[in-house]
Amino acid sequence: MTAEAHHDEVKHDYHLVDPSPWPALGAAAAFVLAFGTVMYMHPDVLGAGSEKIVQSLGAGIFLPGVFLVLLTMWMWWRDVIKEATFQGHHTPVVQIGMRYGMTLFIASEVMFFVAFFWAFFNSSLFPKVDPAVWPPEGVETLPTFGVPFMNTLILLLSGCTVTWAHHALREGNQRAMITGLGLTIILGVMFTGFQAYEYAVAAFGFSDGIYSSTFYMATGFHGFHVIIGTTFLIVCWFRARKGHFKADHHFGFEAAAWYWHFVDVVWLFLFCCIYWWGS
Repeated sequence: MTAEAHHDEVKHDYHLVDPSPWPALGAAAAFVLAFGTVMYMHPDVLGAGSEKIVQSLGAGIFLPGVFLVLLTMWMWWRDVIKEATFQGHHTPVVQIGMRYGMTLFIASEVMFFVAFFWAFFNSSLFPKVDPAVWPPEGVETLPTFGVPFMNTLILLLSGCTVTWAHHALREGNQRAMITGLGLTIILGVMFTGFQAYEYAVAAFGFSDGIYSSTFYMATGFHGFHVIIGTTFLIVCWFRARKGHFKADHHFGFEAAAWYWHFVDVVWLFLFCCIYWWGS
């Protein structure tokens, strides 16, 4: 059957997805990755004396898990790009559904961070230590208007550059779109570098008390989201170079821009609540 005959048979605007192995492989990869991570981080699970063996086994399981996750991402994204760009399955009706899906995903991510803010404010407003002060006595907090403020400026600027790229795309200016997207990626990498430096010079570790635990959980997971968002934008940059995005057909880039703005807003709350008020 020719492609034209198959297209003529389709009488609706919806995309009936073909069977794919990638969801099952992705689930298996996530399990292997999580199992290896737990073994590596809890080497005493089998008792004293087995720590080195368990940690080695954890690393040996973790690395294949990372490889499988990356392989799943590559193959699944390849298929979605093919469906959207070359096979024409992402009709306007399908794109509406994708927008709803991305909106709900970001809403779930918001609730994810609400849990961390809840833990932080519960600990800071109702300290369980004596004396009841926050930060707890002996904690040397990071200077608010040092690296944290620099990272705030970087993320705010990156929000401007990704918006510039989006508007350039809608106006058909491919070159400006690629430039704005590239600048956003550079700023995202800079943010991650500064946060890694911040963690390296911090006077407290992850397990040094409730302040350090809530601090690293909230800021660390945000940093992880920045890395995900940067990866998202890098994929979009390469796609833009290949001419995959059109002024009226670019949901992949639009979703990446939404996610990046979400990352920006969460950081503003982190900066104001944890770095400024919490210090």
